[in-house]
Order: sequence, then structure tokens, then C-alpha cells
Amino acid sequence: MKPDFYIARRYLVARKSLGVIHAISWLSAIGMAVGTAALVLILSVYNGFDRVIEDSISDLSPDVLVTPVHGKYFVPEGPAFDALMDDPRIAQICSIVEEEVFISYGGKQELARAKGVDAVYEQESRLRDHVVEGSFSLHDGSLPQAAVGATLARKLGIHPHFVEPLVLYYPRRGARIPLAGPAAALGSVKVSPSALLSVNATTDEELLIVPLEQMRSLLGLDDEVSGIELRLTGTADRRTLRSLQELLGEEFLVQDRYQQQSDLYKMMRYEKLAIFLILLFVMLIIASNIFGSLSMLAIAKQEDMQTLRALGADGKLRRRIFIWEGCLVSLVGLAAGLVVGVVLALLQQHFGLVKMPGGFFLQSYPVVLQAFDLLWITLGVGIIGLLITLLSAPKADSN
Repeated sequence: MKPDFYIARRYLVARKSLGVIHAISWLSAIGMAVGTAALVLILSVYNGFDRVIEDSISDLSPDVLVTPVHGKYFVPEGPAFDALMDDPRIAQICSIVEEEVFISYGGKQELARAKGVDAVYEQESRLRDHVVEGSFSLHDGSLPQAAVGATLARKLGIHPHFVEPLVLYYPRRGARIPLAGPAAALGSVKVSPSALLSVNATTDEELLIVPLEQMRSLLGLDDEVSGIELRLTGTADRRTLRSLQELLGEEFLVQDRYQQQSDLYKMMRYEKLAIFLILLFVMLIIASNIFGSLSMLAIAKQEDMQTLRALGADGKLRRRIFIWEGCLVSLVGLAAGLVVGVVLALLQQHFGLVKMPGGFFLQSYPVVLQAFDLLWITLGVGIIGLLITLLSAPKADSN
């Protein structure tokens, strides 16, 4: 064992050297451990909320969305779309027409993002899991029905059991403003609310699901659609997306779920990065205790340093003693913090010990532990401890 590491280890654990300086060193290690554990827990909870958001989005967004590059609508016909029907990688194909519409209910008006869907979507949609009132059904015999976002429903006072219809308005294609006024140029359809849906706060403010034929009637379309939604048997990897793009040609845009919600996923990544950097800054403040403990240790061990100098130890060896001391404090705190943080995160992940406040749809705080986060936490905290140690070691060497 090298003498510098051996002496540093003895300074850290030797009972005879207990006192204020020794206590500060261990308090520094405890502070590093608490900060590291907090990093693990906070990032894991953030991952948990991200997973909840992604799961809710996955129920609304398809694995792959096909839209036209030019224009808003297209007719899904031709050899390429026939090939999609026979492709074993595709489990489900849904036709949709999506548009911003004006809606009216009970004398109140709002804008909504109406999505017309076909019978396949109605039967297989995962939005059934997000129904908070009523039942997810877009047809009651020949009567068209609609599923409405919970926030939008509250604004309009919509209730699934009320008989009053929801009226959708949209300008007729090619219509001019008549003498009777702009309202006469609007096309309209009526649907009965059947269910209230809760996906996420943003989506619930404008979500409206109606039958495809009602949207086509409102927009004056025949067989056109605004998009084709594909549910895959496997994952939407790059090879699959490239293959579908080549099949459909340059006239169509093929997007996976992340590309469809690129702004949201970017925001989530940036928020997580910001939280990580803020917590690292807190760790930097906590690690400053190492600077104080090493400085005080250097003063207290002046006689030891003089003895080592008399025995032939040069300045580099004496400096490495304090570097090793600071590194050991950092490593002990980092290792203990990782262990405690991982154990607590796993306990919360499997047993839900900490409950969510009342009124939230989750029973307990969601936690997802990721190895990639542990790697970055180890690197970040380790670098901070090393930098603080290197800054304090030269000062120790001057004594």
C-alpha cells in the first residue's frame, strides 16, 4: 500500500485523531451521501412522472402516424396502402380526420381539436382506460356520439347523461360570406356526449373524439382522411420507419410517437437536465465542507508533515495525502448515497411508501430507477469532490 494513501486512510478512520476536525470530515461525507441520495430519488421520481406522461400519450398517439407532405387531406388508396394492409408488422390501421373546430353546448362556446375516427379505432382504442365518466362509445345505434376531454367538458358543462347535443361548427369548403352573415357559411353536425376522458392537463382542454363520418360531413369530405394511424406488433425502430417511408414514398411523412410529440419530449429532457444541474450546484455547496475540513486537517497535522519531511518525503507526497483524504471523504459519501438512494427508490417503486396528496389519480409517487442516471450522478458528484479536493490540497501543502 502506498504511504500517502495509507496515511490518508488512517487520518479518516483512526480513533485517536477524533475531534472537531475528524467530525467535520465525517459530516462532509454524510452531507455528500445525503445529497447523492437526494439526486437519485429526485431524478427517479421525475422519471416516474415522465413514464406516466408517456403512457398517457401512448394511449392517444399511435406507434406510427402517416400524413401527407403537401396539403391536409388525401385518399388512402393505391398499391402502397394495399401493402400496408398485408404487412405482418402492422397490427391495426385506423383512418382519422383531425381539425380545429368551434363547438357549442348549452349556450357556451369553445374551440376544440376534433378527431374523427373509424370503427377500428372505436373498438380497439386504449382511451377506454382514461374514461372518468360515461362509457367510450361513438355510436348508439344510428345516433353519433362523442368522447370529450374532462377539462373541456367542465368549461362547457357537458355531462354524458344529458340529452342536449354537442354542436360542431366549421366553415363550408369554398363557401363565401353570405348576406345573412358569417354564421350562415358554417357547416354543423350534432353529436351526443357519451364519455369524459382524462389523458393529461394539456390534452384534456381540447380533446374531442367523434365518428369519422361526422367529421367528413362537417368538413365536406368524401373518402379523404388527414392521417393514417398504425399500431405495430413490435417497436417503431428506425429500420421499420425507414421501410414504411420507402413503401409510401416521398409524398407522405412517416412519424413515430416521439416525432409526433417532439416538442413535449424535448421539454421533458430539458427540464430533467435543468433539475440535474441545479442539484449538482447544491452538491457543490455541500462539498465545500471538504475544503474546510482539509484546511483544518492541514493545520492540525503540521507536526506530522514536518516529521515526514525530515524522513525524506517530498512536497508531492505530502500533497497527495490530503488529496487522498478528500477523495476518500467524497467516495465514502458517494457510495453511501448511491446505496441509500437506490434502496429507497426501489422500496418506493415496489411498495409505494410515500403516498400522493388526495385528489390525484396516482396512489403514490411514481419512481423509475435508471442506470444511466446513476452513471451521470456518479460522474457529476465524483468530479465535484475531486475539484474541491484539488483546490484545497495546495493550501494544505503550504503548511
